[in-house]
Amino acid sequence: MESNHSLKLNRRRFLLNSAVTAGGIITTNLVSKSQVFAQAPAIITSDRMRPAVPYGIASGDITNNNVVIWSKSDRASRMIVEYSTSPSFSNVQRVLGPQALADSDFTARLNLRNLPPNQQIFYRVLFQDLNQDTYSEPVNGIFHTPAITGRDICFVWGGDTAGQGWGINPEFGGMKIYETMRQMQPDFFVHCGDTIYADNPIVAERTLDDGTIWRNITTEEKSKVSETLKEFRGNYQYNLLDENVKRFNAEVPMLAQWDDHEVTNNWYPGEFLLSDNRYTVKDVNLLAQRARQAFLEYMPIGYTTNNTDQARIYRSFNYSPLLDIFMLDERTYRGRNTPNNQPVPSKDTVMLGSKQIQWIKRQLLTSKATWKVISSDMPLGLIVRDGSTDFEAWANADNGVPLGRELEIADLLRFIKQRNIKNVVWITADVHYAAAHYYDPNKAQFQDFKPFWEFVAGPLNAGTFGPNTLENTFGPQLIFQSLPPGTRANRPPSEGLQFFGAVKINDSTKVMTVSLRNLVGETVYSVDLPPEA
Repeated sequence: MESNHSLKLNRRRFLLNSAVTAGGIITTNLVSKSQVFAQAPAIITSDRMRPAVPYGIASGDITNNNVVIWSKSDRASRMIVEYSTSPSFSNVQRVLGPQALADSDFTARLNLRNLPPNQQIFYRVLFQDLNQDTYSEPVNGIFHTPAITGRDICFVWGGDTAGQGWGINPEFGGMKIYETMRQMQPDFFVHCGDTIYADNPIVAERTLDDGTIWRNITTEEKSKVSETLKEFRGNYQYNLLDENVKRFNAEVPMLAQWDDHEVTNNWYPGEFLLSDNRYTVKDVNLLAQRARQAFLEYMPIGYTTNNTDQARIYRSFNYSPLLDIFMLDERTYRGRNTPNNQPVPSKDTVMLGSKQIQWIKRQLLTSKATWKVISSDMPLGLIVRDGSTDFEAWANADNGVPLGRELEIADLLRFIKQRNIKNVVWITADVHYAAAHYYDPNKAQFQDFKPFWEFVAGPLNAGTFGPNTLENTFGPQLIFQSLPPGTRANRPPSEGLQFFGAVKINDSTKVMTVSLRNLVGETVYSVDLPPEA
């Protein structure tokens, strides 16, 4: 097995050479998985004849031996992926992928299967024009496959990208926190939601408190709230204009879920936007249908059907014997936002829904991993309101026994205790600051659960808000928060109050170290969690 130093040298050498090899396809020692296309492109007389890859590449949904590769062409073309365990692409494997067509906005994804464990995988994506024998220049990426044993795990998480009108500011350095996360060389990244802000237009200039100007890159699709499929797609394209994001995506596999701003603020199925004059499309179900299609097209999510309605956003990943990740979907199945105080379950108390609840119970019960990390797009104990009387998240601010949506969480937490499922940790984002909460049944109104930790991170390039108030139904204890009470709302990224989380699991001791870090990567809080006996 290669040393970590050797792996880092190979990674650095590969990335430095990427620009050199991007000019054409390397065909030495090529092992083709299809004989239906030529191994080398035809002579290109003009770059305009080539397919282009305007938004880079990405990998995602990584498991113990599979990964999804994503990219987008500028025209109808065939996706091709080449990969190797060598930065020189010796003994390269070539896989003929799907067609990138107009109905998917020329996006395409390919699931690389049966990858070798504990290996750096060097890959490149190119597109073959369907109408002529021309190829795009290849775009290079890298990731590391999980190890069965003998290797620590490191991953990062966060949420909330390009919100509140804080977009890509080249003078500031763009979305710099993505470069900070990339430099940690994590094994993967969990995006906990609000991957875009479809309801937050980006304007060219904003005046800061000190009188200086924040200047955004702007696009037509980001100039208004998203209503058409083209506008929703344009939000994802906007984020991919940032060089930090594109570099990050090429090197760090993503596990993505959604929250509200992929559609519109605080949305729920069946809602009508009767009082929001920015929208001519008032039916949120129609907006959500278009938003869901754009999300699935532009995120490196694996699904096998052409019908995006059948593609689940909630899913799980067995990363290694040390770790399983469970991604929840707290939007698709929820009831309407209410005062959240119903004493018995009903359609208005649904957050995950019975099918998803049964799924997460089965997944937790059958997991053999040391650590089980649940990625929730909303925090459990923080009060998040929707207007003056209704609530957007789980908590209802009464500090009492479980009511409303809290009934679902109480049921899940009770199940974890009754089945003695060990080492469950929750991560989340949404509230635009960082925090660490310890849920203590001895201090809770509902006590039939095992104590657990919840860690909050974000925003990744959006306005900073908070801190929110904790609600005592499940006894959350505030261990750390990154902002003092009374912090002015909507602080710009230039003030540095942007936060992400990082997790390291030691292969030898099985200890999970969770840290919360700021824009430049400084640790603002850290805790070591030993596994249960």
